Amino acid sequence: MAFVWILPLRAVQAVLSIIVLGLTAYIVDAWWSPDSVNFMLFVSIWTLLAVAYLVLTPTRFPQAAHKYAIAGVEALTMIFWFAAWVAVASLWGDLHCGPYGGRCGAGTAAIVFGAIIWLTFVATTVLSALHIRRTARNDTAPPPDMQGV
Repeated sequence: MAFVWILPLRAVQAVLSIIVLGLTAYIVDAWWSPDSVNFMLFVSIWTLLAVAYLVLTPTRFPQAAHKYAIAGVEALTMIFWFAAWVAVASLWGDLHCGPYGGRCGAGTAAIVFGAIIWLTFVATTVLSALHIRRTARNDTAPPPDMQGV
């Protein structure tokens, strides 16, 4: 069953988001602060809050775990990550690093990790949409994998 992979994907999303948070904070602190890098920094913080919501609400606060709210948070976070890594990749494509190799490497790593996080959110958004499709319109129960956690 596909729902078995949700919690490990959440862990991957949180860990990679912390890594991207560190990389983008390093770029902003050590180099300069373009809007796209600032946005990626915001998205990594947003992701930590979103993952906390997506993991805790189905088990601890089931009344706040409406399937449409969960799908909305999933989709919004997926869109944020797509916009963030594409924007930073666009900036990095135009950038000539020269003596700033380490900082450019941090940006490149943030782009790669951002794309991976985006892919994980594509997967969990699809699973969330499939859950909505498979349940009755007035059924607000959380997905099966989260009920026993």
